[in-house]
Amino acid sequence: QVQLVESGGGLVQAGGSLRLSCAASGTIFNINTMGWYRQAPGKQRDLVARITSGGVTNYADSVKGRFTISRDNAKNTVYLQMNSLKLEDTAVYYCNALRAGSMYWGQGTQVTVSS
Repeated sequence: QVQLVESGGGLVQAGGSLRLSCAASGTIFNINTMGWYRQAPGKQRDLVARITSGGVTNYADSVKGRFTISRDNAKNTVYLQMNSLKLEDTAVYYCNALRAGSMYWGQGTQVTVSS
């Protein structure tokens, strides 16, 4: 089993930055892809960014060029650096991990961007 705990959410003004962290614990060997998703009120949960164990990344078009996903394998942690935040980035952000064909989710952390 994999447990994921997000941190770093909060309130930030448009144009500002936040860095989200997600610490993995449990049966963490052979975790392949990790990612960040977000869900705004009344909307579905959508992919923000993902990163493979080899460091290959991809991003949603809406965040490309502004957000950066990274991993620190020694700390079993994945990060999402969010720059140039926009009002439409407001959502609950969820960390996820894929291992052995199973998807694991964190509890979510709220990011609110104000004008």
